[in-house]
Amino acid sequence: MNHIKNLELLEFTVFNGNLNDLSLVNFSDKEKVVINTINPHSYCISKVDANFKHSLKSSDVLIPDGSGIVLAARVLLNKKIDKITGPDLHEHLLNDLNKTKGSCFYMGSSDATLDLIRDKIKKDYSSITVEVYSPPYKEKLSDSDNKEIIKQINIFSPDVLFVGMTAPKQEKWLEENKDKLNFGIASCVGAAFDWYAGVNKPPSRISKKLHLAWLERFFKEPIRMTPRIKSMLYFLYIIAMKKIKILTR
Repeated sequence: MNHIKNLELLEFTVFNGNLNDLSLVNFSDKEKVVINTINPHSYCISKVDANFKHSLKSSDVLIPDGSGIVLAARVLLNKKIDKITGPDLHEHLLNDLNKTKGSCFYMGSSDATLDLIRDKIKKDYSSITVEVYSPPYKEKLSDSDNKEIIKQINIFSPDVLFVGMTAPKQEKWLEENKDKLNFGIASCVGAAFDWYAGVNKPPSRISKKLHLAWLERFFKEPIRMTPRIKSMLYFLYIIAMKKIKILTR
């Protein structure tokens, strides 16, 4: 994957390109590709969860899904990188699949949400073949749970596998099971499931442009977003300390 541009940031190899670099045709030389996301919250979790950190570092592509990561690149490396969210990647890959008459599999979320996704795919992307599976809602999936999930995915053998079980569970699950799965590209896109299904509304274009999507989401989901706000503040502290260290060398 020589076309992929990366930079080393905060112990991670972070993607430094645009969505066109992540088109399906660019990965035709590789059997499997795992694309994950990193943002301030996932970075903070990785500092206390070694398995999650390993899952992120093992990604073939790690996209900067968060204004804080973009800021860190600018402050620490004097590099301008593009923010690419999981939903951005999701939409991009669907457009690609529609052109190539490809297939995708959604693993995660509820049956109701997956039914909405399936119906919307048929309407928006009529050339895509789609299949879905809702895993049991539990903290730890059993061996029999995993066997059934793997079986369903491999029967379909999708060009793109979307995993949505929230971080860090989804990334760790994919890392643990990727060698048993048949797919072309696999990506943990979490919120994209609910946003595409219409269960939750994505942040407005204005808030995205102003890098305030996190604030809009906080007003909509204060309980869910409070830990992420705390992570953002801690992340900014880390960046500030690292910058001071650079300046005082």
